[in-house]
Amino acid sequence: MAAGIREKQTVALKRMLNFNVPPVKNSTGEPVWKVLIYDRFGQDIISPLLSVKELRDMGITLHLLLHSDRDPIPDVPAIYFVMPTEENIDRMCQDLRNQLYESYYLNFISAISRSKLEDIANAAIGANAVTQVAKVFDQYLNFITLEDDMFVLCNQNKELVSYRAINRPDITDTEMETIMDTIVDSLFCFFVTLGAIPIIRCSRGTAAEMVAVKLDKKLRENLRDARNSLFTGDTLGAGQFSFQRPLLVLVDRNIDLATPLHHTWTYQALVHDVLDFHLNRVNLEESTGTESIPAGARPKKKNKKSYDLTASDKFWQKHKGSPFPEVAESVQQELESYRAQEDEVKRLKSIMGIEGEDEGAISMLSDNTAKLTSAVSSLPELLEKKRLIDLHTNVATAVLEHIKARKLDVYFEYEEKIMSKSTLDKSLLDMISDPDAGTPEDKMRLFLIYYISSAQAPSEVDLEQYKKALTDAGCNLAPLNYIKQWKAFTKMASAPTSYGNTTPKPLGLFSRVMNTGSQFVMEGVKNLVLKQQNLPVTRILDNLMEMKSNPETDDYRYFDPKMLRGSDSSVPRNKNPFQEAIVFVVGGGNYIEYQNLIDYIKGKQGKHVLYGCSELFNATQFIKQLSQLGQK
Repeated sequence: MAAGIREKQTVALKRMLNFNVPPVKNSTGEPVWKVLIYDRFGQDIISPLLSVKELRDMGITLHLLLHSDRDPIPDVPAIYFVMPTEENIDRMCQDLRNQLYESYYLNFISAISRSKLEDIANAAIGANAVTQVAKVFDQYLNFITLEDDMFVLCNQNKELVSYRAINRPDITDTEMETIMDTIVDSLFCFFVTLGAIPIIRCSRGTAAEMVAVKLDKKLRENLRDARNSLFTGDTLGAGQFSFQRPLLVLVDRNIDLATPLHHTWTYQALVHDVLDFHLNRVNLEESTGTESIPAGARPKKKNKKSYDLTASDKFWQKHKGSPFPEVAESVQQELESYRAQEDEVKRLKSIMGIEGEDEGAISMLSDNTAKLTSAVSSLPELLEKKRLIDLHTNVATAVLEHIKARKLDVYFEYEEKIMSKSTLDKSLLDMISDPDAGTPEDKMRLFLIYYISSAQAPSEVDLEQYKKALTDAGCNLAPLNYIKQWKAFTKMASAPTSYGNTTPKPLGLFSRVMNTGSQFVMEGVKNLVLKQQNLPVTRILDNLMEMKSNPETDDYRYFDPKMLRGSDSSVPRNKNPFQEAIVFVVGGGNYIEYQNLIDYIKGKQGKHVLYGCSELFNATQFIKQLSQLGQK
């Protein structure tokens, strides 16, 4: 897995856009112009990986949704990239009948069934278009890559595999089977793209175990079918690491419900928590300043702006895991260095407008021409730098407004203390009833974390008092009902999770940022520095990857799809530590855990870890699911 999953999926997409032949690097000819037709699933897979410009370079002149009104373009080949669903197939058959394009390259995101293939064949014969259907491929790309080391299963129908769907009390067996099949299908696609067969470990008696059993069976069947196996020579690891297999750790969201509710302090996780951040794109509402609006006039509409935070954004790549104060300071430094460069260009401009013919000016001119040439050649770079600075200034300012308005630094620090069982400097009741601190949702999150993390549930009397304070603060108590049942249930099953015992250290206020008249007015925001502590998910990975014995993970089941007979054991055959691991959370994940894993693996030389989840939610979305579960 030296090549990240992002690279592998991008390569697969580019091959598909080149009519399923690997693109030749140095061909000088024009690309073949073609149309790309995708459904919403295809769009979500492509958009985090390829920009419109990259698509154009590959010869894609138009990219359209399958279910939109499309005009016939008779002399152009069309590449379809869609899920093999009933309505998609009907629409494709209709396209064949209407003879919209010159030739059709049909690519299915996930494997298509025999019967649906026959439907297409019948339509092609009926439309007299058999010769025009050039290729039909199963692409096995049914997952969305967000980072080099992070992927999520789906976005369009994520309600189907959400935490709520898996944990509904009234779920039937067939519904559960469908959910598990959906998850397994995507994970199977992931391993086909990765070109590796993992060794699977999972906890017992959870949804994660059901996924493991099904995935093991699916990989095993595919390996047995020698003619059609997807894991043959050329795809398998492509010569690198094929002898060293990755470890897949399947964990269930229920092992740790506190982290998804936790207020956070690193940049990426904060952006996801307080802004609308979705498939690597953040949407901001721009406030139009506070001009006085004449009485009776309609208030101005807020402008919506969206920014892509991509792999090519160096600032983002470098700072997405940094604590927020550090980010604010870095943006400021970037801005200052940019201004210095800009001033240099301006200075040269003024010199170039030299008048008079005196000797000095001429010699200065030749000297400066060289400087100017270099300045001009660095202009595109400067403009790109300015774009990124503006982007991060806007995003960071928006985040800062939330931090200040909701006192998120206070919440973060307080929750860390609760989770690490250290002494609290003010009572929880004061926090909840303080009208200035946070939204009702922030208070609910804080209380739920306290409730989940406490070894003894608070007594009925105390609980009533808390409930009253929460209701007074405007909180919806539905999530608490669910967490109460959950806690009672897990109490029978296991001991409460521990979160390590460290607390963030405040480092006085931002002296430097304050002095230089920065745009970020950080007054009153604590400068908290994070100490590395492993969250439950990271701890489990550490035990399994390093082959440590620990009661928490000793009874995890062990599957090896390459073994002829599946054995139900929790005794690993392989005693060596793993170099590569994939952690997959069934029931939803978040950027806090992702960041925690990345920080953990940084300290391990030559090891890689990928984080995947069935859906990616922030605390607001998670609380919503909990309250739906808590409503009777």
